[in-house]
Amino acid sequence: MKFNLKITLTARKTLEQLKDDSGKKKDYKAVKKAIVLLSGNSRHPGLQTHIYYSIKGPSGQKAFEAYAQENTPSAYRIFFYYGPDKKEITIFAIIPHP
Repeated sequence: MKFNLKITLTARKTLEQLKDDSGKKKDYKAVKKAIVLLSGNSRHPGLQTHIYYSIKGPSGQKAFEAYAQENTPSAYRIFFYYGPDKKEITIFAIIPHP
């Protein structure tokens, strides 16, 4: 199922910082690829999408974590929830895994 993507200001800033940092080109490429996969199939096996129980969306929606990278120090993760509209995903955070 195809999804329309909304990216919050916070997540967009992180994406722009990755894009502008020449030392983070590999990370930026991985995150962009994961976002494309997410828009086409949020359950793509490479994303390893799963519920993230510690956070909820603004209206109590389940939050999910998707992997942009794996087996990499400080691998990037994408946090999102479904909605607010049907066939829509809102990405609210893009962060390196601690």
